[in-house]
Amino acid sequence: MGLSAHQSAKMKNDEWLTPPEILRALGRFDLDPCAPVGRPWPTAERHYTETDDGLAQAWTGRVWCNPPFGREAVKWLRRCAEHGDAIALVPARTETAMFYETVWGVADAVCFLRGRPHFHYVDGRRAPFNSGAPIALIAYGHDNAAVLRTCGLGMTLVCSNAY
Repeated sequence: MGLSAHQSAKMKNDEWLTPPEILRALGRFDLDPCAPVGRPWPTAERHYTETDDGLAQAWTGRVWCNPPFGREAVKWLRRCAEHGDAIALVPARTETAMFYETVWGVADAVCFLRGRPHFHYVDGRRAPFNSGAPIALIAYGHDNAAVLRTCGLGMTLVCSNAY
């Protein structure tokens, strides 16, 4: 699954893995609906890849979602919000229409990661350059909000979804 715009232009690659230290801090996931085909470590118990079309599949349990960055990300965040038990990793572009539609007033918490993470190549090697943009973790569901509050990855804002 292409994860375009995950990193700076230097990366010249469309598929990037979530750093394992981020996954460890968040705990076990039941499903990753947009997992890369090749991965040196699991992101969840079950994985859907590009060939499975994770958006068209049934989602069950706690979901980890590191969607393709860019215009397609909003589809994945809509699905995370609908599912209600997910953590998604996206660029921290808080002013965008995507954030207003799928995060502000919808999500239960947002964790702004400390620093800019180094994603990994599909063979597991850490990229030598960082993401090139700030990154946020979005929690859907109260239990996932609690995880973000205690994960130690950055500053977490607990959302009031009153409007």
